[in-house]
Amino acid sequence: MVGGLMFLVDTNVWLELLLEQKRAEEARQFLLNVEASLLAITEFSLYSIGVILTRLKKDEAFNDFLTDTIEDSGVVRIRLDTGDLKQVLITLRQFQMDFDDAYQYVAAAKHGYTLVSFDSDFDRTERGRKTPAEVLGR
Repeated sequence: MVGGLMFLVDTNVWLELLLEQKRAEEARQFLLNVEASLLAITEFSLYSIGVILTRLKKDEAFNDFLTDTIEDSGVVRIRLDTGDLKQVLITLRQFQMDFDDAYQYVAAAKHGYTLVSFDSDFDRTERGRKTPAEVLGR
């Protein structure tokens, strides 16, 4: 357990690895070194990843992601209810962020999770974020 924390993994961390982008190795090390049961993904992220991968004709990669990450690993799946979505609207105005970022922020706050993201927009919020390397102490 990394400091007894639970981590909400932002969409961009998953995509960095799935699309083998610039920081894929950092994302890979994080996901390999943190127990899956300490990780969470929002339904919003899950659907976003599906949209992006299928648009890129990477249906099989999405299928593998669903099997490996969602079904078999123990990653926690969370969603927001209607009241939480109203908080998303407040949050996006308060911190001048996009809907998807505000959704992740509210989900992390609701569940008391540390947000893990490559998105520096979270740095101007009260809760902030950690990069995968920061979680691992690198």
